[in-house]
Amino acid sequence: MCALHVPAKSRSRKRRSHRRLVGAGLLPALLLAMPAQARPKPAAPAHVTVDYGIALAGISIGTAQVAGQFEGPRYRMDVSARLTGLAGAVTGGMGSARASGLIGAGPQPNAFAISTKTSNSGIAVRMALARGNVTQAEITPPLVDMGDRVPITPDNKRGVIDPASALMMPAIARGELIDPGNCNRTLPVFDGATRFDVVLSYGETRTIEKPGYAGPILVCNARYQAIAGHRPDRPGVKFMEDNRDMSVWLAPVEGTRVLLPIRISVRTTIGTNIIEATRWTRGGGSTTAGTPPAGALASLDGRN
Repeated sequence: MCALHVPAKSRSRKRRSHRRLVGAGLLPALLLAMPAQARPKPAAPAHVTVDYGIALAGISIGTAQVAGQFEGPRYRMDVSARLTGLAGAVTGGMGSARASGLIGAGPQPNAFAISTKTSNSGIAVRMALARGNVTQAEITPPLVDMGDRVPITPDNKRGVIDPASALMMPAIARGELIDPGNCNRTLPVFDGATRFDVVLSYGETRTIEKPGYAGPILVCNARYQAIAGHRPDRPGVKFMEDNRDMSVWLAPVEGTRVLLPIRISVRTTIGTNIIEATRWTRGGGSTTAGTPPAGALASLDGRN
């Protein structure tokens, strides 16, 4: 029999194809054979717990805590606070909130729940969300329709974040977490009853020292803008919309591209409310059973 003649170009193409097949087969095998320490490792989960003191007009009235867990693209925020001293004795104020979801250009929550309680009343809110759109919301007990609230429309429930997720601020600027650009953002908040924006802008960069944290922080100016669900004729709403004395200090969470508040300051009609970190714990810490009074989580919603 005569030998089959294979053109040189064909033989060359076959060799290149064979090398590609061998390479494709070898790559998974090589990865499996690599020592564990040589393989790329996913980023380790990051945990941070921040304890806060709450003061009104210079008088200590309570404590709060924020516990954040960040693993890959996922996050969970647990918030709790309790009024103490005379304020606690008179009102019995406490509350807790939890939110979870994905970290993108901003938080993308998928679940939110909050419960607040005073000596004579309480309220609970549960929400489910998908891609920033509210798919289900329940308030217990239901809000009383006063007839003067700005109606909540379906559009008001799209592209929003909940109050607990609003405390977590993913970096929006490239480079360092303390880049001034990370201040410049609008937080579209929906708490189940009201829809409002918190507009942040860069104020300055400072260096601070707290137990567990020492370094630079961003000082962001804050503005409140009522959108829907509020009662526009209430003095408190007008006061908050005109309020120029609000700020949020943001500190970077080590091992993440996320910032958390280390201080929140809001001028109210009876004095300045300051929520300031007393301890910053990287790597864990237990969440207390105490909870935030309605004002601690919703101090910017203009309902009072």
